[in-house]
Amino acid sequence: MEESATENIVTPINIEKDIEIIKTQFPALSEEQLGQYKEMLRLYPEWNEKINVISRKDINNLCVNHILHSLAIAKFIHFAPGSRVLDIGTGGGFPGIPLAVMFPEVHFHLIDRIGKKLKVAADVAEKIGLKNVTIQHGDIGECKEKFDFVVSRAVMPQPDLLKLVRKNISQEGKNAIPNGLITLKGGELTHELQTLKKKTEIMDIDTVFHYPFFDTKKVVYTIP
Repeated sequence: MEESATENIVTPINIEKDIEIIKTQFPALSEEQLGQYKEMLRLYPEWNEKINVISRKDINNLCVNHILHSLAIAKFIHFAPGSRVLDIGTGGGFPGIPLAVMFPEVHFHLIDRIGKKLKVAADVAEKIGLKNVTIQHGDIGECKEKFDFVVSRAVMPQPDLLKLVRKNISQEGKNAIPNGLITLKGGELTHELQTLKKKTEIMDIDTVFHYPFFDTKKVVYTIP
């Protein structure tokens, strides 16, 4: 019985080591922001024991595969203060919550159909002291607000997602690039993006984060 129980033990995350990874990639972070990421690294594994927000075999890779992956968007664009960003299909809060820490003067609205995952996102946001996050349980069709950008971690093909969120993207921009849709995707995207080629820009994440996980990962930006 003891051996069986041992097999199920998840190795604790080395929080200090993970914070150094984030600090190295974003040296301008304040102590408050680093503290929020540190608390995030503590809270998600605790929640994962109750609700499967992240695959159990992947929870040890929380920093690189989830937090840093979310922050790849911050290497593509520095959201201007006062911007509004919608995170569709956020699940437990990715990429919205890591980005909300990175950009405290930007408002992030997180939406998902799965209430129990949103419960995790709401708890993490509250406990790390985020004042720039709102959460909505439901479908994108129920969201009538306007945003500068919509972000998402590959919930569906880019053309399909663009059709759903076009109504939510404001025409009045305040950033260095036009308002639009920014997604985190992986693999071969030529066929998927064929119809959007003229309006789409791609950043290979492995050019900014040098970990094997990012070898095929991309930030995809499309103007409506």
